[in-house]
Amino acid sequence: MAEPVPHRIDVTGEVCPMTFVRTKLKLERLAVGELLAVRLNDGEPLRNVPRAAREEGHEIVSIVADGAAHLVTIRKA
Repeated sequence: MAEPVPHRIDVTGEVCPMTFVRTKLKLERLAVGELLAVRLNDGEPLRNVPRAAREEGHEIVSIVADGAAHLVTIRKA
């Protein structure tokens, strides 16, 4: 059974680099080990947000289609 994700943001209305800036700001407010679900668009945001999160040491738990967007779940390192 999937772990509940209490923290969520929707950055589908943003363009890069603001998609990761908003994601990073939200991650900074979480405790280590907490999960954040980020709803984002296909293309550049879907490539850049998971890559940038990994580069900062966070774990990408899952990436799933969510209608016309995608839901990326990140565990804070």
